[in-house]
Amino acid sequence: MCTQWSTPVFYSPMASVSASVSDEQTESAASQKREERLRKFRELHFKRNEARNLNHKEVVEEDKRLKLPTNWEAKKARLEWELMTDEKKKECAAKGEDYDRVKLLEISAEDAERWERKKKKKNPDPGFSGYAEAQLRQYQRLTKQIKPDMDGYERQREQCGEDFHPTSNSLIHGTHVPSKEGIDRMVEDVEKQIEKRAKYSRRRAYNDDADIDYINERNAKFNKKAERFYGKYTAEIKQNLERGTAV
Repeated sequence: MCTQWSTPVFYSPMASVSASVSDEQTESAASQKREERLRKFRELHFKRNEARNLNHKEVVEEDKRLKLPTNWEAKKARLEWELMTDEKKKECAAKGEDYDRVKLLEISAEDAERWERKKKKKNPDPGFSGYAEAQLRQYQRLTKQIKPDMDGYERQREQCGEDFHPTSNSLIHGTHVPSKEGIDRMVEDVEKQIEKRAKYSRRRAYNDDADIDYINERNAKFNKKAERFYGKYTAEIKQNLERGTAV
């Protein structure tokens, strides 16, 4: 009869402790990853909302810009320049200085030369190109000469009362009487227009002694143009033909 000896199994308490520590580390690492992912998710969510708000604001601003007139930027720059000029004039007036002199002192030599070249290139009188353009130029010239009379405006406003801003029930037709100064200004302006128009509408003098080398009015104009451009080159040929010595 043989006896079998079994190997004893020993359970170490340190092994169970190390296993629990590793499990805790694994759980903490997983929780950290989860928190990191949640943090990134919140950041992405915030950035998405911020981008959405920015896009909405940009769409609203673009819609406003599209509804504005095409020359709004130029008008805005012009108004800002006028406001700045008015403020500069007030500052100069408060200091007792001449605004034109101060403005000229601030202009550089390069800007002055560039403006002078621009003025020389600009043609103040482009000539007649059409009745619509001529009428527009006349209108702009007349409106530039108008100087508003604020005193007369206030007097007329007091006289008319509520009828100064007429409605459908107002009866003010024929009640306005122009002043003598206004009539004199109108007469003077009309006389200037008549005088200027008379200079432009003069008829060309007809020379009875000139050679007739045309068959109608259109041919006469063509011959004048040809003479103006090629007359100096064909003068000798004409003389030879008139003398009969042309070869």
